[in-house]
Amino acid sequence: MYADHMGVRTWYQLEDSVLAPSRQAYIDYLLGHGYALHTIGHYLACLAHFSRWLTFRHVDLDQINEELIRQFISVHLPDCDCPGRSACAVNFTRAALRHLLKMLRAQGLIRPRSSPLPSTVVDELRLLDAYLAETRGLAASTRRNHRDRIGEFLVNHFGNRSIDMRRVKPRDVLNFVVERSKGLSPRSAGALAGSLRTYLRYRQSVGDHTESLIAAIPKVAVWSMARIPRLLTKEQISQFLHAFDTRTPSGQRGYAMARLLVDLGLRAGEVAALQLSDIDWREGTLRIQAAKCKRVDFLPLPVQTGRALANYVHDGRGRTPSRALFVRHRAPFDRPVTSAVVGCSVRQAYARCGWPATSMGPHLLRHSLASRMLSNGASLKDIADVLRHRSLNTTMIYSKIDFNRLIAIAAVWPEGRS
Repeated sequence: MYADHMGVRTWYQLEDSVLAPSRQAYIDYLLGHGYALHTIGHYLACLAHFSRWLTFRHVDLDQINEELIRQFISVHLPDCDCPGRSACAVNFTRAALRHLLKMLRAQGLIRPRSSPLPSTVVDELRLLDAYLAETRGLAASTRRNHRDRIGEFLVNHFGNRSIDMRRVKPRDVLNFVVERSKGLSPRSAGALAGSLRTYLRYRQSVGDHTESLIAAIPKVAVWSMARIPRLLTKEQISQFLHAFDTRTPSGQRGYAMARLLVDLGLRAGEVAALQLSDIDWREGTLRIQAAKCKRVDFLPLPVQTGRALANYVHDGRGRTPSRALFVRHRAPFDRPVTSAVVGCSVRQAYARCGWPATSMGPHLLRHSLASRMLSNGASLKDIADVLRHRSLNTTMIYSKIDFNRLIAIAAVWPEGRS
């Protein structure tokens, strides 16, 4: 049966390879995660290509790891001239080999993934993460970004040595930020500097004297109010919402997610994190766990939004033990969607509208909601409450998009005197 879907040639290529003993286990692993036979056939074709490359390089099974796969995808595939090679796309190959690693590790056939960071750095980042979560209440995505930047700094300065802040000088901090910021946008450079300040303040909280180090971090010129947010008009919003085919389960899911973004201004991460229990159908409210902190908010559920959610839950979501509101419609099933899935759904709808790709993604809809509220006479305080901004200063950028009021208060430019 498997040979019919894979092709006899693929089947026998795997049979004569280092992966032969694991071939059946790989198929069972994919079937167990709900993958269709034709998808398994694509993955096995990628595996056969990888196995030929392993044979040519005389690589044993227990030597397979992330670095080896990176070399295959990044170095071999672009210049591949293997006879009868698979025409699998890079994303198929990457997915197939990622599943191979998971399956081999689950069976104990290859070593667990080793951390690229020294143990001293790993321990330090674990303590930092606990501080950011428990004391600062930061979201997981924010903590991950801080850990990535601080990990680079610690490895750069300490290597495998124990972490002792007395060995860090102000010039070390300054040089790291300056060198690491080369080629970065002002916003990314500002985020790097902000992560270092966060870490050094954490070290202050455990008794280190890092005042001079914090003072050495250069201030990056990031003008938070410099850009006017891009917006969609009322007509474009309507066109966007009509770009979802609600006759299909994925279309119903996409439309329901879109209504949350359009009507309530949710962030993509907040949409992805929603649980079935977050909807109070009787009271018509939605419970939101803020993506950027641990704060919980309750928002009124507009009728159209509630109807879209009800249609999806009843007709499009399918039967699944997952309590996540939005779940995957492709294998592996029963898993919640990620913010990337939300963003992809939105961008695909933009493309169906014939609009060019935009870096704003789902956030464009959040900006557009603020614009509509402002045009309808809402105050900045009202907008801040709906968007759940912790500071009114964050909402001030929307004062730039109320062009009618700006024109009304603009002073006449004085004529030049002759």
